[in-house]
Amino acid sequence: MNEDFLWQANKDEVEKSNLYSFCKYLDKKKIFPLTTNYQELWKWSNQEPDIFWSEFWDFANIKGTKGKKIISKNKEFLDRRFFEDSKINFAQNLLSKQTNEVAIHFRGENGFEKAITWKKLYTDVCKLSNFFKRNGLNKNDRVAAYLPNNIEAIIGLLASSKNGHIWSSCSPDFGIQGVVDRFLQITPKVLITCDYYYYNGKKVNLIERTHSLLKLIPSIEQVIICSYEDINIFPKTFVSFDKIIKEELMDETFEEFEFNHPLYILYSSGTTGVPKCIVHGAGGSLIQQKKELFLHCDVKENDNIFYFTTTGWMMWNWLVASLSCGASIKLYDGSPFYPNHEVLFKYCDEHKFSLLGLSAKYIDFLKKNNFSAASYNLDNLKVITSTGSPLMKESWEYVYKNIKSDVFLSSISGGTDVVGCLVIGNLFGKVFAGEIQGAALAIDVDVFDDKGLSINNLDKGELVVKQSFPSMPVQFWNDPDRKKIKAAYFNKYPNIWHHGDYVQKTSNAGFVIQGRSDATLKPGGVRIGTAEIYRQVESFDEIAESVVVGQNFDDDVRIVLFVKMNTKYFFTETLKQKIKNTIKNNCSPRHVPALILECPDIPRTKSGKIVEIAVRTLINGEEINNLESIANPECLEFYRKIKNLN
Repeated sequence: MNEDFLWQANKDEVEKSNLYSFCKYLDKKKIFPLTTNYQELWKWSNQEPDIFWSEFWDFANIKGTKGKKIISKNKEFLDRRFFEDSKINFAQNLLSKQTNEVAIHFRGENGFEKAITWKKLYTDVCKLSNFFKRNGLNKNDRVAAYLPNNIEAIIGLLASSKNGHIWSSCSPDFGIQGVVDRFLQITPKVLITCDYYYYNGKKVNLIERTHSLLKLIPSIEQVIICSYEDINIFPKTFVSFDKIIKEELMDETFEEFEFNHPLYILYSSGTTGVPKCIVHGAGGSLIQQKKELFLHCDVKENDNIFYFTTTGWMMWNWLVASLSCGASIKLYDGSPFYPNHEVLFKYCDEHKFSLLGLSAKYIDFLKKNNFSAASYNLDNLKVITSTGSPLMKESWEYVYKNIKSDVFLSSISGGTDVVGCLVIGNLFGKVFAGEIQGAALAIDVDVFDDKGLSINNLDKGELVVKQSFPSMPVQFWNDPDRKKIKAAYFNKYPNIWHHGDYVQKTSNAGFVIQGRSDATLKPGGVRIGTAEIYRQVESFDEIAESVVVGQNFDDDVRIVLFVKMNTKYFFTETLKQKIKNTIKNNCSPRHVPALILECPDIPRTKSGKIVEIAVRTLINGEEINNLESIANPECLEFYRKIKNLN
């Protein structure tokens, strides 16, 4: 047995899984013989994508008119369309249950809790959608939300999609300029916001910010405001969300729109300029996310699904799609470390989570702080998913030793560009430490070298997708000639989706993500993924976090490593040498940083990803164009002013 082997579903778990049910369904229809060999199933799904997606539509009970044109035969990757003559209503697919069971439960950092049943969720969506119609919103008009991760945000998305409006949301941790950079581009007619929210023990007022936004985004005609704690005291010039729900009549018509009708606009990180507005279609988002939740994560009706996210990260959109599986979703708004780092596990215990979605950085933090979940009842927990950045090998092992030994740990990776996953887990395969199990079904993933040739060995290369897939963006906003979208994904390889991740296949048919392609290091022209160095550095108890970048130096590139120390530890020459020796012994001499320096903090995006490009830009004497995408921009001053890099 491979020493990195951690877990495998037993025969009973496999045969009770949705994935196995789907395979039995295919076998019964004589489409594909019954198998528990995931690689065989994946290969078939890419050889016959039109059959796969058509059959999954039926198996997953997608509501709508399927039509007969499953995939168009256009030569251009971007021009291939899925379900061209189909019609669906996104909201209808998420509101199929109308029972008195809880559909959504919300918990705020301050302890405030609120729940809504399936029946009331349906009613509230129908009332808000009627309000939108009565106030002149038409198909394709934009509804923007500046909201915490609350129930009202989900009602807003569903009401918007029910009418064919286009939804876009920013979390309140974005400052005014960050919101303007995004919403000004899409000219929304309606803004939905909140009176305040809590983060890390502080109450943050949003009403003053909202007045500023109205001055800066002239397209906004109406503001709907909800209350974080159902207090409902705010300016009369704003429309009360609660009043709409109490007084509005219901509109129960669910018009079906074309499969690629715009559903929502998401945004690129914007670390190198104004964020790109990525438009995703209703049908593609629905069928892709339901496939991932249903087949890959084994989400079943009445499961309790949780992902720690904000409304500004695509994992929020992914979480909301769990409603299409008949599962209940759990929302948490606030810091995962306030008042302590056990708040999410307390929530998991009390509400019997079936799926617990976390960021890799959060799991790494728990490991560093020797957290054990032994005192919590996690009997209902079947799946832990990790995303946001590569999960360190030691953190995989930590989960099975200190969180739960009989859980399906699935590292998933894709992103805003695909509003879902390209590589993900499956219950047919084994879980190995440090590896994502494999490519997602009907996603024709490969690894290319710089010449555009498939890498058949275990060398590192570029993550690509060779065939079109339903959740590729419908368009970029304000990109009529498609220059922006083509530049984003098709500049490197003709007619092949270049995702921008530097990856390596494994002997287990899995993947290890070595970092973002634009952050790879090239000392002496040799390409090194940043994740290789992080795996070594963050094994040190002394180090809380690190960032590694390349600096232009003497007509070459040298590696510079910045480390943020854990409390109780000091940065010393002895530690510096230990780090260098560990990297040299476990990686190679080429991986060893030329400089290792202590830093007070490390820049991160709002979703917690390390912004290597920002550090690299500053230490190379250049300036950053957009600070609004960075959660802690104050720390950049250290890198801007640092003197001892010559």
